[in-house]
Amino acid sequence: SDEDEIIDMEIFNQILELDEDDTHDFSREMVEAYYTQAAQTFDNMDAALIKKDLITLSDLGHFLKGSSATLGVAHVQNSCEKIQRYGQLRDEEKGIDLDSKQALDLITLLISQVKGEYSVAEKWLRKWYTEHSE
Repeated sequence: SDEDEIIDMEIFNQILELDEDDTHDFSREMVEAYYTQAAQTFDNMDAALIKKDLITLSDLGHFLKGSSATLGVAHVQNSCEKIQRYGQLRDEEKGIDLDSKQALDLITLLISQVKGEYSVAEKWLRKWYTEHSE
Protein backbone atom coordinates (compact mmCIF):
# COMPACT_ATOMS: atom_id res chain seq x y z
CA SER A 1 0.00 0.00 0.00
CA ASP A 2 0.99 3.65 -0.33
CA GLU A 3 1.28 3.86 3.45
CA ASP A 4 4.27 1.53 3.31
CA GLU A 5 6.10 3.43 0.60
CA ILE A 6 9.36 4.81 1.91
CA ILE A 7 9.33 7.46 -0.81
CA ASP A 8 6.19 8.75 -2.52
CA MET A 9 7.21 7.94 -6.10
CA GLU A 10 4.71 10.31 -7.67
CA ILE A 11 6.42 13.24 -5.94
CA PHE A 12 9.95 11.89 -6.37
CA ASN A 13 9.36 11.40 -10.10
CA GLN A 14 8.26 15.03 -10.40
CA ILE A 15 11.60 16.06 -8.90
CA LEU A 16 13.44 13.76 -11.33
CA GLU A 17 11.66 15.46 -14.24
CA LEU A 18 13.57 18.63 -13.32
CA ASP A 19 16.82 16.86 -14.17
CA GLU A 20 18.16 17.79 -17.57
CA ASP A 21 19.74 14.42 -18.23
CA ASP A 22 20.61 11.04 -16.78
CA THR A 23 23.30 12.42 -14.50
CA HIS A 24 20.48 13.60 -12.21
CA ASP A 25 22.69 16.46 -11.03
CA PHE A 26 19.85 18.80 -10.13
CA SER A 27 17.78 16.37 -8.07
CA ARG A 28 20.91 14.89 -6.50
CA GLU A 29 21.87 18.36 -5.23
CA MET A 30 18.39 18.80 -3.75
CA VAL A 31 18.62 15.43 -2.03
CA GLU A 32 22.15 16.10 -0.74
CA ALA A 33 20.94 19.42 0.70
CA TYR A 34 18.08 17.52 2.34
CA TYR A 35 20.51 15.14 4.09
CA THR A 36 22.33 18.15 5.54
CA GLN A 37 19.09 19.89 6.57
CA ALA A 38 17.77 16.76 8.26
CA ALA A 39 20.97 16.15 10.24
CA GLN A 40 21.03 19.79 11.36
CA THR A 41 17.33 19.73 12.24
CA PHE A 42 17.74 16.59 14.36
CA ASP A 43 20.63 18.22 16.25
CA ASN A 44 18.50 21.32 16.82
CA MET A 45 15.55 19.18 17.93
CA ASP A 46 17.70 17.37 20.48
CA ALA A 47 18.92 20.71 21.84
CA ALA A 48 15.38 22.16 21.96
CA LEU A 49 14.14 19.03 23.72
CA ILE A 50 16.72 19.45 26.48
CA LYS A 51 15.53 23.05 26.91
CA LYS A 52 11.88 21.91 26.77
CA ASP A 53 11.43 24.55 24.07
CA LEU A 54 8.12 23.61 22.46
CA ILE A 55 7.98 26.63 20.15
CA THR A 56 11.33 25.78 18.58
CA LEU A 57 10.39 22.10 18.36
CA SER A 58 7.19 23.06 16.54
CA ASP A 59 9.12 25.31 14.12
CA LEU A 60 11.70 22.59 13.44
CA GLY A 61 8.95 20.06 12.80
CA HIS A 62 7.35 22.50 10.37
CA PHE A 63 10.67 23.10 8.57
CA LEU A 64 11.58 19.43 8.09
CA LYS A 65 7.96 18.60 7.18
CA GLY A 66 8.27 20.99 4.24
CA SER A 67 11.58 19.75 2.87
CA SER A 68 10.48 16.12 3.34
CA ALA A 69 7.21 16.79 1.49
CA THR A 70 9.11 18.31 -1.45
CA LEU A 71 11.02 15.06 -2.00
CA GLY A 72 8.20 12.68 -1.12
CA VAL A 73 9.76 11.45 2.13
CA ALA A 74 6.29 10.69 3.44
CA HIS A 75 6.90 9.07 6.84
CA VAL A 76 9.27 11.82 7.94
CA GLN A 77 6.80 14.42 6.67
CA ASN A 78 3.94 12.90 8.70
CA SER A 79 5.96 12.54 11.90
CA CYS A 80 7.26 16.09 11.58
CA GLU A 81 3.73 17.37 11.16
CA LYS A 82 2.85 15.69 14.47
CA ILE A 83 5.91 17.27 16.14
CA GLN A 84 4.76 20.64 14.80
CA ARG A 85 1.25 20.14 16.23
CA TYR A 86 2.40 18.72 19.57
CA GLY A 87 4.71 21.71 19.90
CA GLN A 88 1.56 23.83 19.61
CA LEU A 89 0.01 21.69 22.40
CA ARG A 90 -2.45 20.02 20.04
CA ASP A 91 -3.15 16.36 19.36
CA GLU A 92 -5.09 16.65 16.11
CA GLU A 93 -5.73 12.90 15.84
CA LYS A 94 -7.52 12.85 19.18
CA GLY A 95 -8.78 16.42 18.82
CA ILE A 96 -7.49 17.43 22.24
CA ASP A 97 -5.24 20.05 23.80
CA LEU A 98 -2.10 18.87 25.57
CA ASP A 99 -0.18 20.23 28.52
CA SER A 100 3.52 20.82 28.02
CA LYS A 101 4.58 17.63 29.80
CA GLN A 102 2.31 15.50 27.59
CA ALA A 103 3.55 17.32 24.50
CA LEU A 104 7.22 16.85 25.43
CA ASP A 105 6.68 13.15 26.16
CA LEU A 106 5.00 12.64 22.78
CA ILE A 107 7.67 14.66 20.96
CA THR A 108 10.47 12.71 22.68
CA LEU A 109 9.03 9.45 21.33
CA LEU A 110 8.44 10.94 17.89
CA ILE A 111 11.95 12.33 17.52
CA SER A 112 13.46 8.89 17.97
CA GLN A 113 10.83 7.45 15.60
CA VAL A 114 11.41 10.08 12.92
CA LYS A 115 15.20 9.60 13.05
CA GLY A 116 14.59 5.93 12.25
CA GLU A 117 12.17 6.79 9.45
CA TYR A 118 14.66 9.28 8.06
CA SER A 119 17.55 6.81 8.08
CA VAL A 120 15.46 4.28 6.12
CA ALA A 121 14.58 6.99 3.57
CA GLU A 122 18.16 8.23 3.30
CA LYS A 123 19.39 4.67 2.67
CA TRP A 124 16.75 4.27 -0.06
CA LEU A 125 17.72 7.58 -1.71
CA ARG A 126 21.46 6.88 -1.58
CA LYS A 127 20.87 3.46 -3.15
CA TRP A 128 18.69 4.99 -5.88
CA TYR A 129 21.35 7.54 -6.84
CA THR A 130 24.09 4.91 -6.76
CA GLU A 131 22.08 2.72 -9.12
CA HIS A 132 21.12 5.60 -11.42
CA SER A 133 24.42 7.40 -11.71
CA GLU A 134 26.33 7.46 -14.97
